[in-house]
Amino acid sequence: MILTLAVSGYRSLRDIVLPLDRITLVTGANGSGKSSLYRSIRLLAEVAQGQAIASIAAEGGLQSTLWAGPEAISRRMKKGEVPVQGTVRKNVVSLKLGFADEDYGYAIDLGLPADAGRSLFSMDPEIKSEALWAGEALSRSNEIAGRNGPTVRVLNSQGQRIPVYQNMARFDSMMTHAADPKDGLELLVMRERMRAWRFYDHLRTDRDAPARFPRIGTRTPVLSADGGDLAAALQTIAEIGDEVALAEAIDDAFPGASISVTVNEGYFELFMQQKGLLRPLRASELSDGTLRYLLLTAALLSPRPAPLIVLNEPETSLHPDLLEPLGRLVTRAAEKTQVIVVSHARALVDTLAVLPGCLRYELRKELGETVADVEELPRWNWPKR
Repeated sequence: MILTLAVSGYRSLRDIVLPLDRITLVTGANGSGKSSLYRSIRLLAEVAQGQAIASIAAEGGLQSTLWAGPEAISRRMKKGEVPVQGTVRKNVVSLKLGFADEDYGYAIDLGLPADAGRSLFSMDPEIKSEALWAGEALSRSNEIAGRNGPTVRVLNSQGQRIPVYQNMARFDSMMTHAADPKDGLELLVMRERMRAWRFYDHLRTDRDAPARFPRIGTRTPVLSADGGDLAAALQTIAEIGDEVALAEAIDDAFPGASISVTVNEGYFELFMQQKGLLRPLRASELSDGTLRYLLLTAALLSPRPAPLIVLNEPETSLHPDLLEPLGRLVTRAAEKTQVIVVSHARALVDTLAVLPGCLRYELRKELGETVADVEELPRWNWPKR
């Protein structure tokens, strides 16, 4: 389970360190920074996929994702005694992401390329430093693997930090290139753990949504990001997962309803029988809210639980009556999976907030910076360049 999440220099997240729990709720007004926090977690996961540089470039490059306010916010600025000055950078440009779980921690520091302006790839950031450590917070004594510039050093079985790469490309992460069963086993473990995180924010329910149409099906223990394999995912839960939990989740939201899956020449199609109707409805006939609830059910009842699931505004298209059943569904999933829910639906937040093992953060803006009230800040140190 992830215990600490840290982000510095990303959009409105100037410098934030948050403890996490089994269920973590992130809420707040529009523009408070919820989406930025969600994107930062997703960007961190993309490091393990080797996609972080491309993702930042797709957002307009590092300059477009950096904190746009002043490097330091004084008390006089907060009191309104002096104006907030535009960003005049004196320190190095830096976007830092990191987390610590129950046994390991990882952090990455990205900055501007040394040849900025002299290359057609000058919008691509470069990796300045990375660190993998054991325990709560990074220190000199507990670092397992570290990358500074092009050099990667790993702690070997004799307790020596040996160089395993000395000319690593600035756009490559040690997470993808130095993870090795022999000299980089901990890196390999952490990489695979991060690759197993799941994000659901683009579950389509429009008229042309992939989930509405028959599709070739195979065993699907993990619902795809767009939900196109919904029928196969639900059938997989029914056959090798918790069939009782699936039936209960559907009945909880739609009393008396049930689902079934038919197969025609390998094409799986989802049907839903609702109370009072003489025939089952095809997925193409379901309302957006009904389809979204079924998609979230398939994601949260996966027979192959993820170490982390992040849901971004799952309440979209849902009728208020479905928010409490969704909350119970999240609660059931949290028995096996850590869940982060980004939402501004009061009924969903209130349902989850009272649960043991649930943390709630109400984000707000102060002089353009996203802040949250934290009872006790966890220890955190960034790797040095």
